[in-house]
Amino acid sequence: MNNLTQVAIYFTALIALAVPLGRYMARIFEGDIPFFMKWMLPIEKIVYRICGIDEREEMNWKGYAISMMLFNAAGFLAVYALQRLQNHLPFNPMAMGPVTPDSSFNTAISFATNTNWQGYGGESTMSYLTQMAALGVQNFVSAAAGMACLLPLIRAFVRKETKSIGNFWVDMVRITAYILAPLSLILALVLTSQGVVQTFRPSATVQLLQTAQDASQKPVTEQTLAVGPAASQIAIKQLGTNGGGYFNVNSAHPFENPTPFANFLESLSILLIGAALCFSFGTMIKDRRQGWALFTAMTVLFIPFLWLCVASEQSGNPALNKMGVAASAIHESPLQQSGGNMEGKEVRYGIAQSAIWAAATTAASNGSVNSMHDSNTPLGGLAPMILIQLGEIVYGGVGSGLYGMLLFVIVAVFIAGLMVGRTPEYMGKKIEAYEMKMATIGILVPCGVVLIGTAIAAVSKAGVAGIANSGAHGFSEILYAFSSAGNNNGSAFAGLSASTPFYNTMLGLAMFFARYWIAIPVLAIAGSLAKKKMIPASAGTLPTHTPLFIAFLVSTVIIVGALTFIPALALGPIVEHLMMIGA
Repeated sequence: MNNLTQVAIYFTALIALAVPLGRYMARIFEGDIPFFMKWMLPIEKIVYRICGIDEREEMNWKGYAISMMLFNAAGFLAVYALQRLQNHLPFNPMAMGPVTPDSSFNTAISFATNTNWQGYGGESTMSYLTQMAALGVQNFVSAAAGMACLLPLIRAFVRKETKSIGNFWVDMVRITAYILAPLSLILALVLTSQGVVQTFRPSATVQLLQTAQDASQKPVTEQTLAVGPAASQIAIKQLGTNGGGYFNVNSAHPFENPTPFANFLESLSILLIGAALCFSFGTMIKDRRQGWALFTAMTVLFIPFLWLCVASEQSGNPALNKMGVAASAIHESPLQQSGGNMEGKEVRYGIAQSAIWAAATTAASNGSVNSMHDSNTPLGGLAPMILIQLGEIVYGGVGSGLYGMLLFVIVAVFIAGLMVGRTPEYMGKKIEAYEMKMATIGILVPCGVVLIGTAIAAVSKAGVAGIANSGAHGFSEILYAFSSAGNNNGSAFAGLSASTPFYNTMLGLAMFFARYWIAIPVLAIAGSLAKKKMIPASAGTLPTHTPLFIAFLVSTVIIVGALTFIPALALGPIVEHLMMIGA
């Protein structure tokens, strides 16, 4: 009952915040700046003047795509250079040396693509300047780029017989200035009040209350506590579904996530914008039922996997039960035994909050963690893995989640149209061969990246050398890593030693292909739909806001995921679960 109550509170807060935020964002996307944000208009104009942007000029889909690619390429080069040169730059009080070339390459691609995969320990690798100017800035602009790539697709359903789908630079400025920056400022201030660190002081050395011993049996009397400008980066890493932690253990670290209230706000922020964009979509196309339909489909997909994770972790490990270890909650004892599988989890949050975070961070393209997924039970690890493999469309990344789901909508209405012998259409636009080809590329390329990358790593000496466990669990570590990179998530099973030239290169390439081989087909679909006429609804038009279509859409998503990944999952978490229960 306690777990159910926590899940219910989480979703109540999510819906209560997502609906008004979605409608606010729709106004920003349409250029209707609310009165309380009009003080930003002069600053917006100054940015356009400095950058030479004509806000009245719109682009076709190719110009929009080229602008996005050039902007991300510039971001990649900047992040790479800052890492390699950080020992010569200011704001480096701990005298961090240059990051290795392969790690710099991996991290630069990771943050440019909004994946934020981390093969390094932030507090022991990156200077304050690199954390802020490289990683922090990319947290904003990569999230804004994802949202910007969604807007042409929404506009394409509204506009007719035109080649223009918006201006990438204007969209980027408005998303950053009116949505991401204000929300991040508010969240950062609240997190700071809860104890998340925000300082330019060097790491602090403190005396231990009790002397310890190191591996050489020498006494240890003091500890170095890493600090830095963390709160400002934590806020945007959650809101922008970035996930890259300031500290190595991410949001399990008490300086990133110090209190239950901070934990609730951070986990809520992971899904907030992704969920709100469904309602932005409904508002912008003048049919709010469509937004609710997409939100409902995402929720129907999310709840079962969330509950699978909660139930599996609360059930614990049968092998430990046979040894007499308590697996159920014991509230009468002085120790207040919580029961279940608490390995790899913060006792401050327990199983429910750890499972909610694990499901939310993998449903969204976030990747931050407050527990170690590698320590989950096999089915508890299966749930977040599948949520990634579905394509990060269950709320998903900011922008990328909704346009990924709309690719599945296109496939679903195409199949439904063929079933009834009618030309498929969605929101008054015909769905024809070109749209299906682009949607197929966007859906299948990440699947191919995941499976091919996993296969190469599983049979290569360098790939196998990185796993911490043999057998099924070791395979799960590799599969999870490529699922995370191939779907721009960024979380890890944590049992894989991924900071090697092999994994830094392979995962970097996976992140590159997965991001742009989806974004560009989406923009191509937007360009194609924008040129088409609007078809008036008739008696034969398939309603796409009904429970029947929601069920059909959910089935389409599950079938694609099942057909693609069930064989690989059978070699990893599924067989590991059977081994655990002695089947």
